[in-house]
Amino acid sequence: MVSPLYMQLYNFIFKLFIDVIKKKLLFLYNIKLKMLQRIQTIYLLLAAICSGGLSQVLSLRNTEASIEFAFDSLEYAILFSASALLSLISIFLFKTRQTQFVLGRLNIILNLILLGLFIYRLLTVSGETANSEKGIGLLLPIVSIVLLAFANKAIKKDEALVKSVDRLR
Repeated sequence: MVSPLYMQLYNFIFKLFIDVIKKKLLFLYNIKLKMLQRIQTIYLLLAAICSGGLSQVLSLRNTEASIEFAFDSLEYAILFSASALLSLISIFLFKTRQTQFVLGRLNIILNLILLGLFIYRLLTVSGETANSEKGIGLLLPIVSIVLLAFANKAIKKDEALVKSVDRLR
């Protein structure tokens, strides 16, 4: 099972994550929600919710003895938290589209690493004699990758629009 130290670390990171979200939501309210008019912000927000929130709720594997969640393992917790944090940072960099695009690509690579880790763990699980079911949480990196790809496509379209307007000047 999970040691108390990991649980304390997880609780600290989760509380810090919630505090950052609260501060950023107040920041959003103060700037009159200018960036929420763009579709890539919605995609990035959904990717952050998928990585940060749903990974705590949806199970990775169900056995007769226990249910394994993403935050039961330290490496899964770090990768999911990093993915959610990259999505949130990318939302707030709405004025620099190139940086937002690069962070989206890095986040896709991070989710591919997470997906590869899931597949590796599934193929090398020892003692798989008990009946176990694979949880829907294993699909979270795939959903996040799709959302991030849509966001990057919208960012690219935005950048092309700005360049075409600059050409007209």
